[in-house]
Amino acid sequence: MTARPHVRRPLVVLGVILTLVAAAGTVRAASIWVATTASLASPPTSMTSIEDALTQEQARSADLQQQLDALRSSSGDLSAALVAANQQVTTDQATADSLRSSLKAVQDKLAKAEAALRAAQAAAAAATNASKPKPTSTPPPWDDDGGDD
Repeated sequence: MTARPHVRRPLVVLGVILTLVAAAGTVRAASIWVATTASLASPPTSMTSIEDALTQEQARSADLQQQLDALRSSSGDLSAALVAANQQVTTDQATADSLRSSLKAVQDKLAKAEAALRAAQAAAAAATNASKPKPTSTPPPWDDDGGDD
């Protein structure tokens, strides 16, 4: 059962039109439904408030950039001071090593001088003892019995 072409064409055109009307009605109903359920509690932000916020953030950004530049400068100064301090430590270490070796040499000379002094004192004491007369075991020439002669 096929319909005649002069009947079939108007039916197809009518079906397409009804489908398009139903689709448009569905879209319209959906948009009304969304509009009623998603009402805006607060109005959208105005352009002037957005521009004011942008200006404030730009000023804050510039201030932060100045702070970063100051920190970079301070960091460079600290780095230079650290290099100078490391050089001073190296110089001080070399000086300390030199002073240690000088102290060791002077201590060695002092030890030799003290040994020579002790030897000289011992020789002087021996010479003094050698020049003294040695006591004899003979009695003294005077009489100790307390009597008169």
